[in-house]
This record gives sequence, C-alpha cells and structure tokens, in this order.
Amino acid sequence: MVCQSVKNGSECVFMTRKGCGFNGGMCHPIIDKCEDCSKTIEFPTGTYCMIYPDPASKWAVGGCPMASHIQKESKEATQKINPLKASKRSHK
Repeated sequence: MVCQSVKNGSECVFMTRKGCGFNGGMCHPIIDKCEDCSKTIEFPTGTYCMIYPDPASKWAVGGCPMASHIQKESKEATQKINPLKASKRSHK
C-alpha cells in the first residue's frame, strides 16, 4: 500500500488500512553512517532508507548489508600448503 505517514506517496509493505504496522507506527530516519548511501531518499519529513524502516538497528549489529558506500573487504583465498608434502616435492 501507499505510505500515509512519513513517506507520503511511496510504496510501503508495513502500511495497512489501520495505518503503519511498523514498530512505533512509522519509519525511522537514517543515521549519520547512512549519509553517502545511494539507497536513501529525501522526503519533506526527512531522509529515509528505501530498504530498511529502521536503519539504526542494522548498524547496531555490525553493519548494514545493503550499504552502497562501504566497500566490503574480500578475504583472498590462499591455499594452505602442507610443509611435509612441499619438502618431499622439492627433493624429487
């Protein structure tokens, strides 16, 4: 349904005929860690996340999984070599 509380005119999965069904009755604005993310949208009532209704809860756990402004560190998969097998190969 179309949001009638803070994100007027946008689709919202929490909106029902009785009003917003999210915790507290409305979506929460973004926090300072979300400032440069491309998934934020500006409304007259403030700046909100397009994905999560409460972005602060995502950052409290360790980081937002949908954050577009943070590069994820990739762990390079290096194959471990058994030193005993390596020494046998070098003697051949």
